[in-house]
Amino acid sequence: QVQLAETGGGLVQTGGSLRLSCAASGRTFSNNRMGWFRQAPGQEREFVAAISRSSSNTYTYYADSVKGRFTISRDNAKNTVYLQMNSLKPEDTAVYYCVGDVRYSGTWCGADYWGQGTQVTVSS
Repeated sequence: QVQLAETGGGLVQTGGSLRLSCAASGRTFSNNRMGWFRQAPGQEREFVAAISRSSSNTYTYYADSVKGRFTISRDNAKNTVYLQMNSLKPEDTAVYYCVGDVRYSGTWCGADYWGQGTQVTVSS
């Protein structure tokens, strides 16, 4: 059974930083896309970032709203993906979901595996 367990959410002031972690168990994702989505109250779930690997190259993808502020990375030995969030804004407030086997079909449209989510709240 595949499980994705997120940690690292919390309350932070505008301009602050948080680091989310997602530990995967049940299978290895080292050669698969992993990523993060988020959902704010009353809004649809949206793509945040993804990371993939092809041969020896690692590729990262970001939503325009977080580009330059968020960094996604992974530690394949630990089967873990991270999301470093800097310069946080109140509009970043949401539940953040770790995902495995992220799907792309013109847009980042979902994933096969989802964590339970972790709350990130940015106060103004």
